[in-house]
Amino acid sequence: MSRRSAAVITVSDRVSAGTAEDRSGPAAIALLESIDLEVLEYRVIPDGVDSVAAALTEIAGTVDLILTTGGTGLTPRDLTPEGTTAVIEREAPGLAEAMRAATFGV
Repeated sequence: MSRRSAAVITVSDRVSAGTAEDRSGPAAIALLESIDLEVLEYRVIPDGVDSVAAALTEIAGTVDLILTTGGTGLTPRDLTPEGTTAVIEREAPGLAEAMRAATFGV
């Protein structure tokens, strides 16, 4: 049986411009590798609907899982959810709720 594969996309204007360090992307890679997923791609892209949608579209079909990190604020540029919604075929809101619950220790 072959290993499952993944990609990690960090969405951040500051990290993509080189003015901040990406800590969440490498942490995500370490987590994925700890559960025996092979990370085939890691990208840092700027915030925005178009940049997120383009990266997801380009990577889709090349890996089993795409994980995005960053783009977590509520500023006008943090549009990771909107970029994701633009390209997905089907939403799974229960997964997002479970992730939020785990984050807050619920």
